[in-house]
Amino acid sequence: MAQPTPNVPILDVNRDNQPYREEFIEALTSVVDSGRFLFGPDVGDLEREVAAYSQVENAVGCASGSDALLLALMSLGIGPGDEVIVPSFTFFASVSCITRLGATPVFVDIRPDTFNMDAEKIEELITPNTKAIIPVHLFGQCAEIDRICQIACSHDLVVIEDAAQAIGAAYHSRPAGSWGLIGCFSFYPTKNLGGMGDGGMLTSLDPKVADRLRLFAGHGMRPRYYHQVVGINSRLDTFQAAVLRVKLKHLPEAVESRQAIAGRYNRMLSDAGLVGDDAISLPYQDPNAFHVWNQYSLRIGSGRRDNLRAYLAEQNVGSEIYYPVPVHEQECYRDLKVASHALTETSRACKEILNLPIFPGLTVSEQERVVETVAGYFGSAAKSRVA
Repeated sequence: MAQPTPNVPILDVNRDNQPYREEFIEALTSVVDSGRFLFGPDVGDLEREVAAYSQVENAVGCASGSDALLLALMSLGIGPGDEVIVPSFTFFASVSCITRLGATPVFVDIRPDTFNMDAEKIEELITPNTKAIIPVHLFGQCAEIDRICQIACSHDLVVIEDAAQAIGAAYHSRPAGSWGLIGCFSFYPTKNLGGMGDGGMLTSLDPKVADRLRLFAGHGMRPRYYHQVVGINSRLDTFQAAVLRVKLKHLPEAVESRQAIAGRYNRMLSDAGLVGDDAISLPYQDPNAFHVWNQYSLRIGSGRRDNLRAYLAEQNVGSEIYYPVPVHEQECYRDLKVASHALTETSRACKEILNLPIFPGLTVSEQERVVETVAGYFGSAAKSRVA
């Protein structure tokens, strides 16, 4: 009887967490014994450690990466009548934070190579109502953040970095989250620094900005039961902070594993003869960027992406599409008037991108099977064309 083909998951959070199991138990036991489930010492310690890791002076924990973006805009007073420049090729939260406050997202197209905001297309979108730019460091690689900050400075705009997928990434050796006025991070379990639930962090070089962020994250309350502003309830709990402190110690080695996996994919796919205009385009790495590979993202040409993904699924090989629909085409944003020609690369990326498994625990044999399966699809597709 034939053995079933083993599954290669797109991600295995449990596998990645298992090496630190005893450290987690020790850290969480300490929290249980202390009874300080909110505002425990691990929260402040994590804030200081993330600040040091990101080379900033200040960090403020919050409940999620989505809240981090929302708090950043709230603290700056952005609201109705204001415009914020943001890519449409991103996760929904990068944009929903803008509209939740009554402001208007202005969508900028992406570079075809990095999938990040195209800095050269920003200035044409700036109006007297523009207040901020939100570059998204997508898939673990920084946008052209130096150029974006130059443009923002020349127009007196604020830069808020969406670094949800990019903790540890850098541009010109300067970490993500240290370029803009505010950096926003997510600790969702699938992130490179992922917790065992939701969590987020804001970073800033400016202590006054950080203090205002902390105020808004705690109901605008200071002192207790006296409310200076209308804030929200967005706390990073002590359990998550304790888990994240364990994982932060191991983050550099996890990043090295991801980089090794990405390099191996590049070699394997090239050696298999799969790279070319009619087949696969490998991920581009900006020479100025330190890429931490939250995702390994291919372009699949000639309209084959969906068929390839279906074939991978049949062979029990995981894959994902980040993102199948640009934000400006989501049902809730269809009333926004966006010129179709303005986001050409965004639309093309949504039709061509395919993400392969990448996580520190992925084995070489699993990678080999992923590449063999991709090669099998292109081989069978070529045979069907000949037939």
